Amino acid sequence: MGQMTPPRDVTPPGDPDARRLLVGVVTSARGLKGEVWVRSYTADPLAIASYGPLQDETGSRSFVLHVRPGNDGHVAARIDGVDSRTAAEAMAGIKLYVDRAVLPKPGDEEYYHADLIGLRAETLSGEPLGTVRAVHNYGAGDSLEIGDERSVILVPFTRAAVPAVHMDEGRVVIDPPAGLLPDPAAAPAKKRRRYGARPKEKAHA
Repeated sequence: MGQMTPPRDVTPPGDPDARRLLVGVVTSARGLKGEVWVRSYTADPLAIASYGPLQDETGSRSFVLHVRPGNDGHVAARIDGVDSRTAAEAMAGIKLYVDRAVLPKPGDEEYYHADLIGLRAETLSGEPLGTVRAVHNYGAGDSLEIGDERSVILVPFTRAAVPAVHMDEGRVVIDPPAGLLPDPAAAPAKKRRRYGARPKEKAHA
């Protein structure tokens, strides 16, 4: 699992005893032979299968994955013991975890992508922007996908745009580049009225 170039002022995780790391989630069945689509949170999506058996959220079930490339952060996966579409459909929504003991310990100002997902995002003034939903790299550097039910933005993961990550507080601080956020002072565009069918003229007596 890759580690991203971090912003400055990264504080250590607030839960050092957390023994598992979320590395993916089964999103849906694929085809008729038991394959599934898995959203991978590892820097290299295929690396999700390289850490040995993964566990579900309760830790009571384990899964061995055999993966092939997909797209948009997904991989096509065959899971040992899942051999029908019905069984694959039953896997949808299951979160996949790995024991941190099998991972190299991050160095100073280093961390895993999955540790960022779910953190609250707010501006320098404390205005909430939503949560970190994903980490992307489209070739021009890392970016954080941040959003809520109203909107989604991509924030460059640089020291200028993300001056602090407070893992112990479960939040990241965003100083967005000019133009990234809508200007609250801008007047809303006027909406054009919409009319239905023209009303009939009253009949003359």
